[in-house]
Amino acid sequence: MKGNRILFGIIVGAAVLVVIIALLGRTVSNFIASMSPTVSKPDNAIEVSFVYAPEFDKNLNVSTIITDFNRAYAQGRNPVTGQPLAAGERPIWIEGRSGSSGTVHEGIVNAFIAPNNANVERPVLWSPSVRHWLALVNYETGQRVFDVDGAPGTAVAPVVMAIWESRLKALQAKHGSQIGWEELLAVFDNPQGWKAYGLSGRQSVYYGHTDPRVSSTALSTLMAEFYASTRYNAGNTNASRLTLDHVNDPRVQDGVRRIENLIKHYSARTTEFIEYIAQGPDYLDFVALEENDLIFINQGKTQIKPPEKLVALYPKEGTFVHDHPFAIPNAPWVTDEQRRAAEVFTQYFLTKEVQQKVMEAGFRPANKDVPLAYPISPETGVDPNQPKTLLPVPDPAVIAAVQQSWQLVKKQADVMLLIDTSGSMRDEDKIGQALEAARVFLEDQAGKNNIGLMRFSSDVEVMVPLGAMESNRAQILAALDTIEARGNTSLYDAVIAAVQKLQATSDPERIQAIVLLSDGQDTSSQASLNQAVRVLQEARNSRTPILVIPVAYGRDADINALNAIGRASDTKVQSGDPQNIKKLLDTISSYF
Repeated sequence: MKGNRILFGIIVGAAVLVVIIALLGRTVSNFIASMSPTVSKPDNAIEVSFVYAPEFDKNLNVSTIITDFNRAYAQGRNPVTGQPLAAGERPIWIEGRSGSSGTVHEGIVNAFIAPNNANVERPVLWSPSVRHWLALVNYETGQRVFDVDGAPGTAVAPVVMAIWESRLKALQAKHGSQIGWEELLAVFDNPQGWKAYGLSGRQSVYYGHTDPRVSSTALSTLMAEFYASTRYNAGNTNASRLTLDHVNDPRVQDGVRRIENLIKHYSARTTEFIEYIAQGPDYLDFVALEENDLIFINQGKTQIKPPEKLVALYPKEGTFVHDHPFAIPNAPWVTDEQRRAAEVFTQYFLTKEVQQKVMEAGFRPANKDVPLAYPISPETGVDPNQPKTLLPVPDPAVIAAVQQSWQLVKKQADVMLLIDTSGSMRDEDKIGQALEAARVFLEDQAGKNNIGLMRFSSDVEVMVPLGAMESNRAQILAALDTIEARGNTSLYDAVIAAVQKLQATSDPERIQAIVLLSDGQDTSSQASLNQAVRVLQEARNSRTPILVIPVAYGRDADINALNAIGRASDTKVQSGDPQNIKKLLDTISSYF
């Protein structure tokens, strides 16, 4: 009898153990699934294509937010409410990727009016940095594609001038606490430059911003420059809404050119400027950024640790605030079901949990239930109580006019093409690649730039003197057809000679640049690498610094020499990739 009870107990215990193991197994399985960085799309999911501004990738790591949202649905629960899905309720699947706001805007416009264009975008949900782009899509298509005012903002970031703390304090000591474009121009106009403000080093002011045809920050900055210029040159002192008459006023345009004359060089993307300015005050004095990018730098997240603190200058004339709206296009490719699904994801993005992550990434939360806290603080160089003055968003036609004025008001460039024609360039057809790159480069250059052509082997020759692009283009193309690779390599002599040619026509109202196409293997220069570097460093601190952009060709390229030349003029070596010449030259052209 006792033996039966023992046996029965063993059987019951084993059964309970099996149940516990099964439950534990399920719990462990669910736990592992919840912690997995990847998740599988359910077969019956509603797919939503989501394109967002690049800063969401760099600062916010939005892909993790998307994965958490998708995982909740894959596990059968609503990520907003936390409740199980109702019977028959389909899961939602977000497919996200980043894209520059200007490029995506153009692709959406093309989807309506030029669907066979190479750049076509058909997102279900789009989040540009700022809703200027939504207005431009409506204006350029002639349709109400987006509800410009109704699209919910999700992450707030004022546009600021990121300036070194020593520079801002020097400005405030001389001009008071309210600093703007007027005071920055005063430094530029002073013959002593920064020395008149008690700072050592170069005299000139170096400024940088990106391309307003692509970059949201640059578009807002250019509009802010037009606002400032109307204030000082056209009597618009109360910052009333910018009009087409203002944009087309020659006095206003000249004022914007004065501001643009502070430019050291341009860049295609904010990402490059974040790395550039981290090099310190010797490189740039201030640069237009979203506030979150400044925080990103001060938190030490760049590859280079800045030598001093950057602080946000909120220009006294006013600025814009980017709020990263979530917008669903009224378009034939968006179904009612996808629209509702995109609205659910928007609700999720605005939950307190996600908005806390938004703030941790340096954006101000759009959900007012999340109070401002670190890193929106003076510790990271920003002021939670700023900006005091916000500029009115102009009508779409005015935004488009500002953007179209870019080639008219931007700082123009003097560009010397410097091509290595030595015998070593015959190997791997390096000379053929360099000549093809030069031809493609000429096709895309703005008509107001000046351009010239030099070549070097054992000697250095000016093939086409610096002159207007429109008149020089044909001469340079003809000269390129005569080039053959032979002789030794006088790289360092050629760099010094090209610098001297540009300095002979030096103009502080123009960017000066040398595009150097070479394998970098110097074999016959009279000058040394150190001498070439010293010449470039001396030019770097003048009112017209000279940029040398080296392009390296061949597997045996002397990267050390080309890199030293690039560093001396604050640029980077580019790889002469024959498979992607257009991308290479877009990068080079973005400097000017």
